[in-house]
Amino acid sequence: MKTFSSSLEFSHFPVMLGEVIQLSSPSEGGHYIDCTFGGGGYSKALLKFPKTKVTALDRDVNVIGVANKFEKKFQKRFEFYKIKFSQINSVLKDQVDTVIFDLGLSSIQLNNLKRGFSFKSKDKLDMTMGLSDISAQDAINKLSESQLKLIIKELGEEKDAFKIAKNIVKARSEKKITRVDELVSIIEKSKKKNYSTKINPSTKTFQALRIFVNKEITELMNGVVNATKILKPGGKILIISFHSIEDKIIKYFFSNFSKGKAKPSRYLPDENYDKSALFEKYINKIIKPSKKEIEENNPSRSAKLRIATRSQNKFVHPSSFFQKFKRYLEIEGINV
Repeated sequence: MKTFSSSLEFSHFPVMLGEVIQLSSPSEGGHYIDCTFGGGGYSKALLKFPKTKVTALDRDVNVIGVANKFEKKFQKRFEFYKIKFSQINSVLKDQVDTVIFDLGLSSIQLNNLKRGFSFKSKDKLDMTMGLSDISAQDAINKLSESQLKLIIKELGEEKDAFKIAKNIVKARSEKKITRVDELVSIIEKSKKKNYSTKINPSTKTFQALRIFVNKEITELMNGVVNATKILKPGGKILIISFHSIEDKIIKYFFSNFSKGKAKPSRYLPDENYDKSALFEKYINKIIKPSKKEIEENNPSRSAKLRIATRSQNKFVHPSSFFQKFKRYLEIEGINV
């Protein structure tokens, strides 16, 4: 009989595993950071190569059982920390070879209906990934109509945000909204039926709430910057994203802090301008899952993989990166 922890290993498909392993070059050995451990798919594949060491991170308490098994099996080659990946440089001081991020919601979290991520759930509104200060229930019942509208519109890119927010506030004035199916019903009544799309009408609102509750954009931005701090010159950072906001942020970070980026002035010498570049010249290429992978694991269909290589330059904090996406950070900073 399978234990709960062992079943987690088989309930999540690591997206583009073959591509990630190929780009990571583990046959050469090195220290790898799996920033989103989950069911351990990437870590397990990397540890098949005898000269590798893996440090894994995850904010979700539910994966500790799987991590414990890895630590027993690979005592000198695997270690796990239950932390948010934005804290990566608090536990890692030495420089590493490769950092891997698989962003978004894992099937482990989605398939556990009690956690409130799935539209199918009739359990309480939660949506916390772990180490979160608030739940979706807190946000839905305590935020003002204008705050809800802003969150749903900006973080979910939902065009019907005004109507959804208005109907949430109206519904909660009569009865506190506590369950997922109650929120789903409100959203469905707020949106016109669109028979030309297969996307669930609650998708964008759920995305917005999940991002807000878990401060995912703040985590992503701090995570990739702190990961870059500990990358060796020539080290690689691989990031798999699942929605346009994440991909926009990653593309900007890689493109605008790499050698050969567009200069603000043509009179600025190339050698001076490239001195602060965090990455080698970035190739703006997106890697997507194969048709076969999408058929076997449909949630992977929206995945995009980007990779950048650390330059030889000394780390300089990219303050303009945070200024560029200040609006998202301010939205996530709304007090509940």
